[in-house]
Amino acid sequence: MRARSLAAGLALAGLAVVTGCASTSGGSGDGSGGTDLSVVGFSVLEAANQPVFADFEKTDAGKDVTITTSYGASGDQSRAVEGGLDADLVHLSLEPDIQRLVDSGQVDASWKDSPTKGIATSSVVVMVVRPGNPKNIQGWDDLIKPGVEIITPNPASSGSAKWNILAAWAHVTGAGGSEDDAKAFVKKLLGNTISLPSSGRDATTAFTEGNGDVLLSYENEAITARANGADVDYVVPDDTLLIQNPAAVLKDADPKAADLLSFMTSAGGQADYAKSGFRPVIDGVTLPEVVGANDPANPFPQPTHLYTIDDDFGGWATANTEFFDEEAGIITQLQQETGTLE
Repeated sequence: MRARSLAAGLALAGLAVVTGCASTSGGSGDGSGGTDLSVVGFSVLEAANQPVFADFEKTDAGKDVTITTSYGASGDQSRAVEGGLDADLVHLSLEPDIQRLVDSGQVDASWKDSPTKGIATSSVVVMVVRPGNPKNIQGWDDLIKPGVEIITPNPASSGSAKWNILAAWAHVTGAGGSEDDAKAFVKKLLGNTISLPSSGRDATTAFTEGNGDVLLSYENEAITARANGADVDYVVPDDTLLIQNPAAVLKDADPKAADLLSFMTSAGGQADYAKSGFRPVIDGVTLPEVVGANDPANPFPQPTHLYTIDDDFGGWATANTEFFDEEAGIITQLQQETGTLE
């Protein structure tokens, strides 16, 4: 990705970043009998959704559908929808951001009753580095060495930040370390963190503008950055965390929103997402050559140890409270101790 300013994270308090999708068919307001759908997503989906939505609009179900979008930090987007931001479908970074809308009565509690258990896209946590990897970053232990400057988003607003931090935690506990060992490790990591942008996309922008030695990010974000010309490399560590991004249709949505979600999780939709570096959430997807991947013909290497929220953290209902509660969360407290709570 070429360095540029992106208006991400403005959805808080109902300020939405709205962009038109590929359709030129016209919506229901122009007399054509078409359908307008509003999709609210987390920031890194902005480019990835464009071919998915364009291909949906070529299907019978997507005929005469116009899609408008709003992108920003996942937590901010969730709070904005809760506060009244128009949405037919939400595609957010992590389950608690959907659960907020279940709790508010806007999304049905059965939203995970689907073949993909409510997951629309997936990735893994990777380390984006400078060309040639001058700091020789190969894994998590390298991040806490003196002089390594890290950029990662802010857990208070960004879903991707929570995935990143929990991946670091799992690196310790997954190898048999205690909770105190994990706290000490994450505290050192936060001590090396020089910037906590509000969203995953803003973090990428900060890194491509020349800040820091390593960016903790989604694999797909690293691939997209390289495909768009950013002069960076990335490392998939031997042990990392599986990222699963949920999507749900709101209760009062137009029925076409369910059709769109079905297409997003179909083989065709997942192949489109794979082009942008997302790992398919279903079997049987014919993978394209993924421009920007370390190996475009084999873009998604299997880590030796792939941790998951459900298996290693007891699910998001437990993990979000334990680690990110605004007052008592483990990570919240570590951020207070390191002066990184923004």
